[in-house]
Amino acid sequence: MRILLTEDDPALADLLLRACRQEGYSVDWVSDGVAADLALSSETYDALVLDLGLPRMDGLDVLKRLRKRGSHLPVMILTAREAIADRVAGLDGGADDYLSKPFALAELQARLRALVRRHHGGAASASLELGRLRYDTVSRQVFLDDTEIELSSREREVLSGLLHKAGKVISKQALTSAISSWDATVGSNAIEVYIHRLRKKLEPAGITIRTVRGLGYLIESSDGSPD
Repeated sequence: MRILLTEDDPALADLLLRACRQEGYSVDWVSDGVAADLALSSETYDALVLDLGLPRMDGLDVLKRLRKRGSHLPVMILTAREAIADRVAGLDGGADDYLSKPFALAELQARLRALVRRHHGGAASASLELGRLRYDTVSRQVFLDDTEIELSSREREVLSGLLHKAGKVISKQALTSAISSWDATVGSNAIEVYIHRLRKKLEPAGITIRTVRGLGYLIESSDGSPD
């Protein structure tokens, strides 16, 4: 999952970055509204954590511009504004959740998990399955039958990208983008390393990751079924 974090307080942003990355998310951070608007119009994200009190462009304006472009990106507002009118304005403007400062990082993490889960269809879509393989998108655990497979954070992110396109080809560029953030770019050669590691762990159970020359990668089960 790739998240855009907007927060103009560097100390708080650092805490939020670490909290999100502990959850296994890839996170980009911007500190003003104009930069947030630019990122949202040019990059692909799975969720937005939005501070309202941003310099250069207010968070509510960022949100309005996002929704005007027709985006259904799930948005969580973080703000020190406690007035009911501000909450109503944020929710009416298209936010999906609202968390007032100060807040517990554990609550932020739980709300983010719930936000992404709801966006992907609730409990019915809380896991990605392929043959004997199951990836729990909430706990980020990977199972073959009932046995958990130990994967690194990057391996899980690559596997998630592959499973979301199970039965279809996903490009190396798309996988690279999915696990990269602006301050931690992942090279295309690293993708090959993660693919190699996943193959060693999954192929004995009948899960194959094929290289489609010039196009990318395709994951499938031994019976050829995409799900």
